[in-house]
Amino acid sequence: MSRAGRRSQLLRAGSVPAAGRDCTMAPDPWFSTYDSTCQIAQEIAEKIQQRNQCERRGEKTPKLALTIRTLLTNLKEKIDVLKDLLLRAVSTRQITQLEGDRRQNLLDDLVTRERLLLASFKNEGAEPDLIRSSLMSEGAKRATPNPWLCEEPEETRGLGFDEIRQQQQKIIQEQDAGLDALSSIISRQKQMGQEIGNELDEQNEIIDDLANLVENTDEKLRTEARRVTLVDRKSASCGMIMVILLLLVAIVVVAVWPTN
Repeated sequence: MSRAGRRSQLLRAGSVPAAGRDCTMAPDPWFSTYDSTCQIAQEIAEKIQQRNQCERRGEKTPKLALTIRTLLTNLKEKIDVLKDLLLRAVSTRQITQLEGDRRQNLLDDLVTRERLLLASFKNEGAEPDLIRSSLMSEGAKRATPNPWLCEEPEETRGLGFDEIRQQQQKIIQEQDAGLDALSSIISRQKQMGQEIGNELDEQNEIIDDLANLVENTDEKLRTEARRVTLVDRKSASCGMIMVILLLLVAIVVVAVWPTN
């Protein structure tokens, strides 16, 4: 059996041989739900084709119509379950981003087929090409049970399930290491920002002290300037008094000096 065939069995049955012993793994619920959803879509396409053939022969098909409506409701519910399972697997990092994208592509194809089948069901009396293409695509899926395996990337081609799982875990660990490094960088930047903020606070305090010192010095200079002005005024007054006294002395001397 080929490696791809063993991997397909693994995805369905959940077991893979490893190192000469049996290792039992839980099956992937997403792929099992996906396969059952594809079967429902195939059944709807066949029922619509059967209804159209009956109507061409003039036969009434109320039971077929009711069955198709029930199957369409079931198909929509299954697609919603697939969306929830995929969202949970991606958010909890159970699968890689690449695998999540591939599953999303499969889910988008299912949603498109659901819309086409619903439109075909409402278009009574006609058998559009979408029914035949749906049947052909389902026939291809029968030959290859899991179409996701047909688009296997180069980096996982030729690897066993355990090796793929280890590769996914390694990728997740690398992503975790990158997030830890980013968190460390952000923490250091936060610490640097706090230190810069503390330094700015200290510089602001120094500036406030200098402003107070300058204000006090300016006040002292003004006080000294007033004192100098006062002393200068007093000096000028003393000078005038001395001049007056000298003039009086001179007058007295001239008055009492004997004349010839």
